[in-house]
Amino acid sequence: MSGHNESLLREPLITGENITYAKITNDILAPVENKPNKAWWIGFTFASLGATLWVVCVSYTFWTGIGAWGLNKTVGWAWDITGFVWWVGIGHAGTLISAVLLLFRQNWRNSINRSAEAMTIFAVICAATYVVSHMGRPWLAYWVLPLPNQFGSLWVNFNSPLVWDMFAISTYFSVSLLFWYTGLLPDIAAIRDRGTGWRRKVYSIFSFGWTGSVKTWQRFEAVSLILAGIATPLVLSVHTIVSMDFATSLIPGWHTTIFPPYFVAGAIFSGFAMVQTLLLVTRKVMGLENYITMFHIESMNKIILLTGSIVGVAYLTEFFIAYYSGNEYEQYTFLNRFIGPYWWAGCMMYGCNVLMTQLMWFKKVRTNIPLSWVLSIVVNIGMWFERFVIIVLSLHRDFLPSSWAMFYPTWVDMGVFIGSIGLFFTLFLLFLRVLPSIAIAEVKLLLKTASEQSKMKLIAEGHQKPEEVKEYVESLQKFDSVNQKQYAKI
Repeated sequence: MSGHNESLLREPLITGENITYAKITNDILAPVENKPNKAWWIGFTFASLGATLWVVCVSYTFWTGIGAWGLNKTVGWAWDITGFVWWVGIGHAGTLISAVLLLFRQNWRNSINRSAEAMTIFAVICAATYVVSHMGRPWLAYWVLPLPNQFGSLWVNFNSPLVWDMFAISTYFSVSLLFWYTGLLPDIAAIRDRGTGWRRKVYSIFSFGWTGSVKTWQRFEAVSLILAGIATPLVLSVHTIVSMDFATSLIPGWHTTIFPPYFVAGAIFSGFAMVQTLLLVTRKVMGLENYITMFHIESMNKIILLTGSIVGVAYLTEFFIAYYSGNEYEQYTFLNRFIGPYWWAGCMMYGCNVLMTQLMWFKKVRTNIPLSWVLSIVVNIGMWFERFVIIVLSLHRDFLPSSWAMFYPTWVDMGVFIGSIGLFFTLFLLFLRVLPSIAIAEVKLLLKTASEQSKMKLIAEGHQKPEEVKEYVESLQKFDSVNQKQYAKI
């Protein structure tokens, strides 16, 4: 699943000296086979506290009802749907990195796809909890399934956005989980072969009898491409369905045809930002700088810049549509984002998603790790406020001034959201402990073509022109995992 023609002028996807196939396996499996370090325990402790808060708040919601939230007659949707759409959006990057970039033969995906896929699974789980908890009667959650219920021949209401969400979530989760687990099989078998005792028995079960024969690899690559082809339309369809929850209504601010592409771009935008947030910490804490290089970081920042710019154009288009429509209700809805009581939320939305993102036009920003990490967090803060602005600001002032109302979140609202973040990080940290965070087999494909040492060998043998070598060496100055002294010796 990797190309064999690699230009010297292209920056390396693996850095470091004396990298062998065995060293790749040892480096990537070190967090799985060794005891967790202090940083992992600190992160897991805080994440577990957040997950505990989530259990408490969701249990309280089930016990007392939706009245525990800050909803009212006017604002019937608020933090619950905001959190749901936010988590579904975060899960989009995993499918894009895994499926779309695989079909386009982008080798730089090989070091980041595993973590992105795991992030997708956990983000969709967090989103699904919102679907169940905002039902009001979660013990009747099976009513959203297309099955006859106990009242006879009455079937599910296919006009309900709740049903659309169920189909979107279940389809997305099933395909993403299958794609993720299929890619894990060779690496689980590697852990099995290196393990002893109970570890060997457990990983032997989950490796499904992987042998590593030529026939097995042929089937593995064929299945991966088929699943990628199936998963690619999900990038467009899932968040399009989520946007239809709003676009099919008549409420000003929601009733617009730009929502499907707008939501898809925003989902990829926030998803890549979360991948960046996770991987920048993971590469440092687990010592994976040679495999998650500056090339990967800059490439993800470029996609964040692209999708952030698309979102910015969508914002301008929304304002133009409201102005050009001549609909006073639509015009007031967008004016209310700047002069209404929630003006601060609108400023956070536009500031974080559009203004801050434009800093990534500068190469020094894209290749600055601390700044990239901060900006990735800023993007997800902005995308949460975007969903809040779309939902709450469109509802709290409707057609009749007599029914206008403000939304004030309760401690339960905030606890469920903060707790879902804790649940997400708890699952992700456990994933780092039991499974390799980088696809070992796929990274090994790059060793002879896209690694720093393979290109250094070409330079040493004199296969490249001096000006090409100079350009290549200069491009490595931004890498924090490259020893520049080696090139001076050559």
